Formats: sequence, structure tokens, C-alpha cells
Amino acid sequence: MEPEIWNGAKSCFVGGSSYHQGQHVQLPGGSFGYTRREPLGVCVGIGAWNYPFQIACWKSGPALASGNAMVYKPSPFTPITVVLLAEIFREAGAPPGLFNVVQGGASTGEFLSKHPDVAKISFTGSVPTGSKIMEMASKGIKPVTLELGGKSPLIIFSDSDLENAVNGAMMANFLTQGQVCCNGTRVFVQSNILQKFTEEVVKKVKKIKIGDPLLEDTRMGPLINRPQLEKVFAFIKGAKEQGAKVLTGGEPYIPEDQKLKAGFYMTPCVLGDCKDDMTCVKEEIFGPVMSILPFDTEEEVLERANNSTYGLAAGVFTRDIQRAHRVVASLQAGMCFINNYNVSPVELPFGGYKKSGFGRENGQVTIEYYSQLKTVCVEMGKVESVF
Repeated sequence: MEPEIWNGAKSCFVGGSSYHQGQHVQLPGGSFGYTRREPLGVCVGIGAWNYPFQIACWKSGPALASGNAMVYKPSPFTPITVVLLAEIFREAGAPPGLFNVVQGGASTGEFLSKHPDVAKISFTGSVPTGSKIMEMASKGIKPVTLELGGKSPLIIFSDSDLENAVNGAMMANFLTQGQVCCNGTRVFVQSNILQKFTEEVVKKVKKIKIGDPLLEDTRMGPLINRPQLEKVFAFIKGAKEQGAKVLTGGEPYIPEDQKLKAGFYMTPCVLGDCKDDMTCVKEEIFGPVMSILPFDTEEEVLERANNSTYGLAAGVFTRDIQRAHRVVASLQAGMCFINNYNVSPVELPFGGYKKSGFGRENGQVTIEYYSQLKTVCVEMGKVESVF
């Protein structure tokens, strides 16, 4: 890292209060205590390629609002948009060095994670990389926020509004070409509506317009790169070998536009006849592939939905609001949806359970992850000594 960038980040962190609300505690004899939130120092953000601008905002917003400076490393696959964010901060009046962008790959991330002047690391990406960052941060006893992978369940009960449930399943699987960590790719459908639900989903998936993502009517663009595309095709091939049925899609797609012919396009895929032990059901594909699984009872589907090492998100569609609350209370996931999916208002905290990570982004609670708590005890009387 360039020394002037690093020194600029340190100079922008001046310590003191981040002006967030603390707690006052009255003690006996007129004494009292209070808490105050203070900045951590220089925070590091390491982002993923699927939502490069949004992820940078989710990390830098609370970090800067808490009085910290930030050094941010985007994915090498999406290096540009976060530079625009840095320019926006500068234009808005942020001093030089408050928000810094450093480009690079794994070695740069390792350097940042091990640097003695870094006070906290926030990472979005894969479980293996998150585990390595957590290990490196532990050497310096640094707090981390990890937003990692997922294989989230979406439960469709037979009393659901079918149109809403179908739309929810589409949103849960095909946004950003399916390259979304919290996607609800394990779609559990109650058996007595399985056929109708599947027919409606397949009908909608076949109508998805694929093409130039800069055009208004395009609904699906290319995947991030060739290796990711080939990885998704390998999952589909493996699913067929294990007995799943491709109901639609899962093939290479060549757009009519000549300038797009070398793009990493595929047709969105729906898999039927899926079983819980199939690789396509257990592992994160990170592509436009929906796996549909039948279920009969609430107790059964809860057990199956929770049978995962991941716990990022989950969703339920039902008209029975009591059941909806009962089900989400039993789901082992950090972000749960009732009668919708993949909506992420910045007012709501976002983060996972289990191997999907810990810490939260968005919402007021995020301030706790970008600040440290100081307790002050004030004595208003005489000191009573045992000596």
C-alpha cells in the first residue's frame, strides 16, 4: 500500500466520541455510571464482485458515521465502481484519507488483514476466504464482520397466494443472474400445490429476457466470468447425474447482438425431482439455478430447511400469519422474509448464522460493530477503602 494512503487514513481518525447515544446508570448514593461509543480507528472493508457499489456503501457508511477511517479493497473483477464512491465522498466534503480505495488480489487482502494499524475488518465473500481472514485477524485480536455464503430455504405453504409465491421464488433465485449470497435456492413447496407452482415458475422463467444489462427491458445479463459460468454448468450436469430433472434452461445462451456474443450467458434453470442429499441442494451454486423440493408437514420442512451448514437467509409464504411467525422463529437464519424475498431496506440489519458469518450490516445495530464501548463510573461520595 502507498504510504501516503495509509498515513492519510490514520490522520483522519482522531479518536474521541462518535456522537452515538450511550446509557446512563444510576448507582447508590448519588453516584452514577455511563457508557459511550467510541471509534475503533482505521477499518478495512473487503468487498465481493456481485454488488460492488452496494457492499462498499454498506461497509463505509456505518464505519465513517462511527468516526472511523476506512481502507477498502474491492474485488479485482469489479474495481471501478468503488472508485466512483470515493469521488462522491470527496465531492461531499470528506477529507483526503477518510475513505481510501486499494486495488489488488489475495495478497493485498492478506496485507490489510495482518497490518498492525488496522482496528477492524469487514469482509463479504466465500466461507474459505472468510475463515482465513478471521484467522489472520485473530493474531492481532481484531474484531471482524463476516458476510459469507448461503444455501437458503424458501418455504411455500399450500395456503399461499400462488402468484405472490411464484414472484417471490423468482426474486429469490434470479436477481443478478443468481449471483446473490442470500438467494433462496432451496425452494420447498407443499406437495398439494407442487405441480401448479412448478408450472407457473417454469412459465415465468422461460419469459426472462436475456441480453444487454444496460437496456431497460433486459432482465438477465451475463455471469461474472468464464470460470463461474463453467462452475454453474458443472453443478447442473452433476444434478442430472444424481437424478434431478432440468425443467427449463441450464444451457449456454448466445445473444443476437454481435457485441455480446463473447459474453458469459446462460439460460436460467429450474431443477425438479430434487433430493436433500444432492450436491445442487447442499452447496452454493451462485448462478441462476432453482432447486424445487416437495414437503408435506411444517415440522418436516423445518427440519430439512435447517439441515445446512449455512444460515444466511430464509423465507416463508403463507396466508396464516401465526404459522409465518412460528416458522421464522424456528428457522436458523439471520435474515428472514415473510411473503416476500430479497428485499434489503438499509434500515434492517443483515447478516447470518452458522457458517454464513457473524456481525451485521445495515440498521442502527451496525454502529455497535464499528465502535467500541467505554464504561465510566463516577463516584459522588467518599471513597470507602478496605485498607
